[in-house]
Amino acid sequence: MSAVVKSAVVKNTVPKSVVRRRRLRTLPVYVILWLVGAVMVTPLLYALVSGFKSTDQLSSNTFGLPHPWVTSNYTSLLASGPFWRSVGSSTLIAVATALLTVGASALAAYALARFAFRGREVLFTVFTMGLMFPFAVAILPLFILLRTFGLLDNPWGVILPQAAFGLPMTIVILRGFFREIPGELEEAATLDGCSPFGFFWRILLPLARPALGTVSVLAIVGSWNNFLLPLLVFSEPTWWTVPVGIQQFQGQYASDVARIFAYLVLAMAPALAFYAVAERQLIGGITLGATKG
Repeated sequence: MSAVVKSAVVKNTVPKSVVRRRRLRTLPVYVILWLVGAVMVTPLLYALVSGFKSTDQLSSNTFGLPHPWVTSNYTSLLASGPFWRSVGSSTLIAVATALLTVGASALAAYALARFAFRGREVLFTVFTMGLMFPFAVAILPLFILLRTFGLLDNPWGVILPQAAFGLPMTIVILRGFFREIPGELEEAATLDGCSPFGFFWRILLPLARPALGTVSVLAIVGSWNNFLLPLLVFSEPTWWTVPVGIQQFQGQYASDVARIFAYLVLAMAPALAFYAVAERQLIGGITLGATKG
C-alpha cells in the first residue's frame, strides 16, 4: 500500500470530533494571522487609493473611494525624469552595496569558518561587535571621513559605508553556514588538486547559494530603505535616492497630498516587487540555516 493511500486511510479513520477540536484549537492562530495581515496591508491600500484622489477629495472624503478616479497623479510621475533618476540611483547603489557586502563577507566568513589560526575567535568577536554599533553614532566622524576623501556627492560615499555596516550581520550568517559544510568534502577536493580558493569558488559558493541569496536580499532591501546616509552625502539631485527624493518631493508639493501618496506608492513598488520575487529565497535561506546543525 502506497504512502498516499495509507495517509488517506488514516485521515478517514480520524473521528470527526477530533478533527473539529483540532480546527478549533488552530482557529485563534488563523484569526491572529489575518488580523496582522490586515493591519499591515491597510496602510498600503489606503495610500494606493488616496493616490487616485485629488487633494479636495482627500479633505472631503478621506476614507471613501475616489470619485472620479484621478489617474494624472500617477501618470505625471511616471513621465517624470527626476523620479526615474532616483529609482536608477537607488538601484545602482543597492546592487553595488549588495555585491560588495556579500563578496567581502563571503571571503571573510570562509577564512573565519574553515581556517584555524591564532586569534580567529577574537577577530570574529570584533566583527560581531559591529552589530551593536548604531549607525547614528557614526554620522559625524563618517561625514568628516567622506569629506576628507572627496566622497561627498559621490555614490561610493554611500556604497562603502553601507557595505561596511552590513559586514557584521552577513559574516555571522555566512560563517555559520560555511562551518556546516563537511570537512570530508574539502579533503576530497584537496586530494583532487583543488586549491583553497578553488574549493571556495567552485564548491563552497554553489553550496551556499541559499545563504548568499538571503544576505543579498537583506543588503538590497536595507540599502533601498536607507535615508539618513544618502541625505548626508548627496547635496545635488543627480544622485538622490528614492527616500531622499520622497523627502524633497514632499517639501516641494506639501499642499498636494494626493500626489505625495502617489509618489509614495510608486517609490515602494520596486522594493515590494523585488521582495515578492525574492521572498521564497529569503525565507528558504533563513529556515535552512535554522535547521542545520
